Amino acid sequence: METPSRSGHVPSWLAITLAAACGAGMAVQTRINGALGVAIGDGFTAGTISFGSGLLILLVVMACVPRGRTGLRIVASDIRSGSAPIWSVLGGVAGAFFVLSQGITGAVIGVALFSVALVAGQTISGLVLDRVGFGPHGRSGFTWPRLTGAALAVIAVTWSMSAQLSREFPLWMLLMPVIAGFGSGWQSAVNGRLRVRSGSALTATFINFLVGTTALLAVTVIRNSLAGWPTSLPTDPALYLGGVIGCVFIGVNAFLVAHTGVLLLGLGTVAGQLFASIAIDAIAPGDNPLGAPTVIGAALALAAVGIATIRVRPRAAGVTGVG
Repeated sequence: METPSRSGHVPSWLAITLAAACGAGMAVQTRINGALGVAIGDGFTAGTISFGSGLLILLVVMACVPRGRTGLRIVASDIRSGSAPIWSVLGGVAGAFFVLSQGITGAVIGVALFSVALVAGQTISGLVLDRVGFGPHGRSGFTWPRLTGAALAVIAVTWSMSAQLSREFPLWMLLMPVIAGFGSGWQSAVNGRLRVRSGSALTATFINFLVGTTALLAVTVIRNSLAGWPTSLPTDPALYLGGVIGCVFIGVNAFLVAHTGVLLLGLGTVAGQLFASIAIDAIAPGDNPLGAPTVIGAALALAAVGIATIRVRPRAAGVTGVG
């Protein structure tokens, strides 16, 4: 597997700062897509609109950036020749599920609880994928900071979720963002590998949105053919900004994962996401008011980020990735 060039190495502090900024944008996106789902009365259509608008933006950018088109030809050639497996371009499927979970549950359970629930999935997937060397960063062995940070993140989400089980929404609404978080880690790893293969973060982002939009559109058509289509769309332009935020988030993640690994990227994203989500729920509460357990869970998750970034020598040596 290709490895990133060290000449373009990004310092850890800068990578984590950029990841945190993307995480804050993700929290805003969760509120936007959740509100869009409520306004339409259909989280499936809301997710498709969010992903589809991002794809339209990227189509324009691809038309203006030759490097992105060159990377697309490289990936298409590799897929046709069999040198790249088909799953290497399917990161957008996980992204589609993530956006779908935002549209269905984001406004109901609240941005902060949604964000905390993502932590468990992101942390577990990041720990496992880094251990097996799935991401472009190569293999990262288990160390006590990484294991402790992962365990603390799981405790954080368990604490936050335990106080919500008596609320008037089903358990699956709490589990959906956990699953989305796990898929998010896999998505970052796949898109990072795709960025290395194509030589372009734009190419990786475009393929992610193309695949995700296709998957969401297919599911939405099937679902709405049975349940009925929305009769109207909201006129507030702010509700349609989720796709723009998603373009930035996916593109930056595809670039950063080769420098940070899946776990550190995920935890840095979580730090910004949790801070912004608590601020959003505190300033503009949704259907599920911000509570002390969610705030404490977020604080534990942030502590997990700090612990996981401590550098020690791993028990398992080696930096080779999976072939």
